[in-house]
Amino acid sequence: MELSKSYAGALFSLAAENGEQEEVSRALETVTQVLRENPDYLEFLAAPSIAIDERSAAIDQAFGGRVPEHVTSFLQVLCRRGHARSYFECAEEYRRLLDHANRVAQARIVSAVELSAAQKRALVEKLERQSGKRVEPEYIVDETLLGGLVVEMEGRVLDGSLKKDLQQVKEVIEK
Repeated sequence: MELSKSYAGALFSLAAENGEQEEVSRALETVTQVLRENPDYLEFLAAPSIAIDERSAAIDQAFGGRVPEHVTSFLQVLCRRGHARSYFECAEEYRRLLDHANRVAQARIVSAVELSAAQKRALVEKLERQSGKRVEPEYIVDETLLGGLVVEMEGRVLDGSLKKDLQQVKEVIEK
């Protein structure tokens, strides 16, 4: 994790110097999508048995002109230093740095049933008031919750699910 923080921090600093934080973020999303769709490509980039010049040329061929030069150089540095497999962690850390700079909080909201538009709006407004940040929600329906909500945001979990309540009752009964 420290490794990804160092690499992402360096890339973020470089992007900030050039006013390209958002552009670099979009480029990292593009690279992430390509690597997720082609997992063998990441293995190729990580393979020490393949010459670094060949891997570097493959990065230029795949991404040159499609993403800012900082991003292709970033990928090449990861390859040269034997850290290509850390790419996804680095991209996630870059996103966290960008969100922090923009005062944005990602919220994962899990509910037992689909929330109405009014419920979603009210929940996001409350989370924004509590955090002082703009909230970007991701909604997930999980019928195993039985009822209530679980909100994960900024490393905290607010569990107001019926499933949790029932688990606590069970623990009290079993004591």
